[in-house]
Amino acid sequence: MYVRDAKNRDEAWLLDAIEGLGLDDVAFRSRDYVIAVDQESGDRAGFGRLRLHRGDEGEENRIELTGIGVLPEWRGRGVGAHVVERLVDTAAADGFETVYVLTDQPAYLTQFGFEEVDTDELPPALSDRLDEKREFLGGGVVGLRLPVDAFEMPDRFREAFKEAEPAESADGDETESPEDFGIDPESATYKYDTGR
Repeated sequence: MYVRDAKNRDEAWLLDAIEGLGLDDVAFRSRDYVIAVDQESGDRAGFGRLRLHRGDEGEENRIELTGIGVLPEWRGRGVGAHVVERLVDTAAADGFETVYVLTDQPAYLTQFGFEEVDTDELPPALSDRLDEKREFLGGGVVGLRLPVDAFEMPDRFREAFKEAEPAESADGDETESPEDFGIDPESATYKYDTGR
């Protein structure tokens, strides 16, 4: 398992995954994302994005970690933690000293050193974005911040990531059937049906 920058060919998959997980895709640009990939199968497991908020004249630019998602079969395997780590490292390499997250699941991110920020202390662009996210997610969204040099990866996530494999499907059968596509095989006719 590894985390890499998204490529143009990942765009359709990203949009489907974002929609499937119910995340917002405001100002979507695939090049802003990183993707966790299983090195053996090539399956994509999770993703996240950096969103730049340009400050008004005289104000600093801010960077937000957003759109972080892990496919259900890959959860609990350190995928999200490594996506967050890659985003924080990228922000640091781009010269940002602090990263922000607006989330309805703060407990997950506090494991890495993120701390809650009062709404009054958020930079204006992030305060506006907080209102958007609260409207989209129905409230309960809080702002978190982290100095990039304070990121901490718990050992359990490192170990889980090394051996990450997707969970088995509940029914054990992933073969697609005509019914999966809304086709009734008893009454369907086919263009090249020979009648045999």
